[in-house]
Amino acid sequence: QVDAVRVYVNSSSENLRYPVLFVVRQQKGVLSWQVPLIFRGLYQRTYNYQEVSRTLCPSEATPETRPSDQIIFVDVASMAPFNIAYELLVTRLENFQLETNKAFNFTASPSQPQYFLYKFPQDVDSVIINVVSDAAYPCSVVSVQDIVCPVYDLDHNVEFNGVYQSMTKQAAITVQRKDFPGDQFFVVFVIKPEDYACGGSVPSSIHGNANRTWNLQRTKNLQVTIVPSIKKSVYVQAMFFSFLSFLSFYLGSVVVAFVHYIRVQRKASAGRLTPEHGSGIMTSSHPISASTPEGSSYGAIDESSSSGGHQLSSPEHRPPAGSDTDSSVEEESDFDTMPEIESDKNIIRTKVFLYLSDLSRKDRRIVSKKYKIYFWNIITIAVFYALPVIQLVITYQTVVNVTGNQDICYYNFLCAHPLGVLSAFNNILSNVGHMMLGFLFLLIVLRRDILHRRAMEMKDIYTLDYGIPKHFGLFYAMGIALMMEGVLSACYHVCPNYSNFQFDTSFMYMIAGLCMLKLYQTRHPDINASAYSAYASFAVVICLAVLGVVFGKNDMWFWAVFSMIHVLASLALSTQIYYMGRFKMDGPDSDLGIFRRAVMVLYTDCIQQCSRPMYMDRMVLLIVGNLVNWSFAIFGLVYRPRDFASYILGIFICNLLLYLAFYIIMKLRSSEKLLPIPMFCIVATAVVWAAALYFFFQTLSSWEETPAESREKNRPCILLGFFDDHDVWHFLSAAALFFSFLVLLTLDDDLDTVRRDKIPVF
Repeated sequence: QVDAVRVYVNSSSENLRYPVLFVVRQQKGVLSWQVPLIFRGLYQRTYNYQEVSRTLCPSEATPETRPSDQIIFVDVASMAPFNIAYELLVTRLENFQLETNKAFNFTASPSQPQYFLYKFPQDVDSVIINVVSDAAYPCSVVSVQDIVCPVYDLDHNVEFNGVYQSMTKQAAITVQRKDFPGDQFFVVFVIKPEDYACGGSVPSSIHGNANRTWNLQRTKNLQVTIVPSIKKSVYVQAMFFSFLSFLSFYLGSVVVAFVHYIRVQRKASAGRLTPEHGSGIMTSSHPISASTPEGSSYGAIDESSSSGGHQLSSPEHRPPAGSDTDSSVEEESDFDTMPEIESDKNIIRTKVFLYLSDLSRKDRRIVSKKYKIYFWNIITIAVFYALPVIQLVITYQTVVNVTGNQDICYYNFLCAHPLGVLSAFNNILSNVGHMMLGFLFLLIVLRRDILHRRAMEMKDIYTLDYGIPKHFGLFYAMGIALMMEGVLSACYHVCPNYSNFQFDTSFMYMIAGLCMLKLYQTRHPDINASAYSAYASFAVVICLAVLGVVFGKNDMWFWAVFSMIHVLASLALSTQIYYMGRFKMDGPDSDLGIFRRAVMVLYTDCIQQCSRPMYMDRMVLLIVGNLVNWSFAIFGLVYRPRDFASYILGIFICNLLLYLAFYIIMKLRSSEKLLPIPMFCIVATAVVWAAALYFFFQTLSSWEETPAESREKNRPCILLGFFDDHDVWHFLSAAALFFSFLVLLTLDDDLDTVRRDKIPVF
């Protein structure tokens, strides 16, 4: 049993020049204070209290002394030239030691802090200190300190020792036995003189320019409960659950691959691989006519010649299918620089009805190498981006551990399970799904790539003109991006806060952008963006995200500039998509050509053909897309959301969903079909994304608010007693992204036996 004594003093004197000094001398230390007790706030404001109550550092009973033998000296002094009345009261605390699983209620104020003792039970290695209050204010601080005298229990020194949190209505601190060699600690409760640290305002009783306040009533009722935390076995169960859950995806993929292999072998043995199924020789495509049929739209051709234009290399001059080369001459095709080919491109790409053969005319090997650059570049970007991020979050975690300031990181403290130096291991472990499923997707793409290469080596060269061109570079880049999202999300959750949130979103931008590029590349393989321009665009977006974090809080000028850039970029991209990259703002005869061409385009497509645009499907998509993007720009300009990174991510996701929906609708409209696997992936994607978003919007913390206000949103674990709602979001979002990638990978498998001059472009 530990005895504790509390000293209460009161003085009616308001003379700050001659305060009454109280010094308490004990066996293990000295404690002193003055009355009136002065607390300092912002802008030189002071708060004076004439009643002070302090708990003296307790002493445990030893074999040499009994509990009643504690000797305390109290010295009272003042330099005042006149008498000062004071009151002194010493009492013994009855409930100084807190008990496990038992709630304890008490009251504290700025001049009357409280602290209590807790001892670890024999079978408990970790506990959670839960503190709640019905009132948000006054702002308070909860601190856990080692058994050392003196105890730091005033506003100006409570941060000097131990671990501490600011608090409004709720606080939670996880304490491990290994951090306290004596198996015991003090829980200290301090009420702050002002509420600015918790997001509050200046006390309403302060008016005008008054900088001095007397005996401000700032009493707070608190309840503390100390409960045992989870055992080590729960950590093991959680890790097994995390890995086994995603290993099941590997097992499912193996089963699907095995079933597919059996079906292919049966078809091969039954002799069902006929020329119509992609193993035969197709008839040569008809070249485009030099003149357009009378009465047709510009560049229109007959259905019989819908395959379009001259082949860039005749069958006799094509290299073997399996050959490859690093020649820079081949990568920079001479055809792209010839004026006749530029004219040919204008004729083909501006036809009313485009087919895949019109936009897959370049050498397959050259285009494939172009897309492989996406893969190698994203690996380089990932290494250079991730290394400083890892260094930074390690520094953040070290600062938290050394200073004890738990206001630096915005955890869900009611479900933050430490492991080693990490404060919230569960938030890091839950990101393993992104890495495991990203690697699985790479394996699936690699298998398809290998099978495609084998088929290319075994079949006749004319089979290149069947189905969607197989370029896997963007798929490899998507798999790496998914893995890096897991790595960077884990880094962010080492110490989540306002400054490093862009780490969690940077590769989300890249995933959304790569998915849109892949969707566009499917039927536009010759005119998709290069890796260099795509990654440069992502770099610009990330730079804007960083600027938004710095300037996007309340600066109107930033939102005006960003909204203008957003609208202009949408218009420029829409123009390139509408004209298949053939719109060039240059004049052949003078510098005024740019304006003349712009006026002609507006007149031709917006006035002369306003009732029916030349490319109706593209026009509908672009009108809806621009309306969505302009709405985002207006919303940002009006409301100026603080979470700028999520705002940009919302723009990317909405554009991706819009384009994917358009693609699927146009695919069905073109009498194409969805095979069982892509249909299953689409349904799984929708279901898993719906479940994931439900857990995403269960806000457990928010760095848009103060740390104390954020802790009001904290909630207990919901899965295995180890994972919270946000961890479930990590699990489900990883699966949802994986299924989304499979949708893009398998969506056009039904076209593998269809000639490219029969596959429409949209």
